[in-house]
Amino acid sequence: MDLDFSTAEDAFRAEARAWLTAHVPGTPLPSLETEEGFAAHRDWERELFADRWSVVSWPEEYGGRSASVLQWLIFEEEYYAAGAPGRVSQNGINLLAPTLFEHGTDEQRARVLPSMASGEVIWAQAWSEPESGSDLASLRSTAERTEGGWLLNGQKTWSSRAAFADRAFG
Repeated sequence: MDLDFSTAEDAFRAEARAWLTAHVPGTPLPSLETEEGFAAHRDWERELFADRWSVVSWPEEYGGRSASVLQWLIFEEEYYAAGAPGRVSQNGINLLAPTLFEHGTDEQRARVLPSMASGEVIWAQAWSEPESGSDLASLRSTAERTEGGWLLNGQKTWSSRAAFADRAFG
């Protein structure tokens, strides 16, 4: 088994490192749990997206680079090493997007994924309920289709990023 990086992987690492060196803010952004910090982190998401670093493993049509799993891991390693800001869009990118890639329609992916990757639309995680925590099997909230949308019934105890997010899933 060859565990050495290929020339292409080394080049990808160099490109990612150079971009991060040139773009990571010199001082930490304000907390993303504040209005000012949330806005600053959303701007960071837009900057990542502008050069297709926001979602490197996604297909190019959704703003990614169609990077391999190993390239994605290389980017994540470089991102952490650079001290880059936390990702305000992580709920959508890491939780909702994989579901859309696996089970969504082409229309849903085209409508949701690019705005998620760019930071234009930030998704909150909203599935915790009293006496449920993150145990999805015990959720009692319901959604009933109505004319013009959905009527949601239930109670949530917390929602990650919900104070300033544009949408929620749960």
